[in-house]
Amino acid sequence: MRDSAREKLLNRIGSADGYPELRRLRDQAHERMESLLSSMPVEQFYTAINEIHDALIRRVLILTESDMARQGNGSPPVPYAYLLFGSGGREEQTLSSDQDSGIVYEDPPQEEELEQVRDYFAKYGELTVENLQKVGYPPCEGNVISSNRLWCDSLSAWKSKLDGWFDRAEFEEVRYLLIVADGRRVYGEESLFTSYKDHFFSDTLAKPRIVKRMLDNTMRHKVLLGLFGQLLKEQYGEQAGSVDIKYGAYIPMVNAIRMMAIQSGVRSTSTLQRIEELEAAGAVTEEQSSALQDAFRSFLRFRLMTMKQDEDGLYSSNGMLSRQKLDKTLTEQLKQGLRVGKRLQRSVSRRVTGKLR
Repeated sequence: MRDSAREKLLNRIGSADGYPELRRLRDQAHERMESLLSSMPVEQFYTAINEIHDALIRRVLILTESDMARQGNGSPPVPYAYLLFGSGGREEQTLSSDQDSGIVYEDPPQEEELEQVRDYFAKYGELTVENLQKVGYPPCEGNVISSNRLWCDSLSAWKSKLDGWFDRAEFEEVRYLLIVADGRRVYGEESLFTSYKDHFFSDTLAKPRIVKRMLDNTMRHKVLLGLFGQLLKEQYGEQAGSVDIKYGAYIPMVNAIRMMAIQSGVRSTSTLQRIEELEAAGAVTEEQSSALQDAFRSFLRFRLMTMKQDEDGLYSSNGMLSRQKLDKTLTEQLKQGLRVGKRLQRSVSRRVTGKLR
């Protein structure tokens, strides 16, 4: 059943005529969603909040196109697609969300037009980043963002870039490829994004040795479960006694499921959808799929518990869950999920290394 209040909010976002209004609507949406945290099923909560994020971002993109025209830059000279990476690409953003983005645009019909087209999208990418900041989306700390020329390019240049990353396969290039694997189109030409993703998966099939390098990157973050099944908590400083939900539970599972999805040619980016499609492809059993989904939903819930509201009204999270929030029941739930995550990491490692022998 659709939420009529959310429908009205999405309609207001879609017709907003400026960035201050969009910021107010974002704040209203977040206040409402925060009030539903304890009562709404976690999967439904993430669906709702990501639908709102998408609507806000799309409206900013439309308004930015108008800004570009008013500034004398004209309309987009060729079709393009605006992409989200990271948690936005996976549709797993929380109330706290930054910008992980990129642009792929069509090659102009004449080569001599390329510089003009490239200049337009460089300006558009920079202006979009500025405008999204006005609405409450800070830039990605890792500079995976549409204002960075590395993440804003023509389709042919993107294909060459992907080929180069697959060929070199150094740590940084592998990191980029894993980011691309989570990419999702939020606005623009679907066929461009499809061609871009087709090339990624064709490279994956053509160069299977890259999978081992991806595995090394994927396994950098281990689940925070000790040899004897104890939670591995922060030992020192202000966070002593806290648990790193982001890098000790959520990210390890995201990474492992992504690795399985790449191997199986699964193109969905949502972790829960990837698990369902892996089951459909026979990569995991129904029982394994159920356990993985339950564990991941619990990690999504714990992730929401790490958020706090800052002075400017925006939400942020360092991914740490304080010991005060971890009662006996929640501790056991977290440990159960981490046990599933630990088995998953071992399984993925065996699966990849076994296929490479």
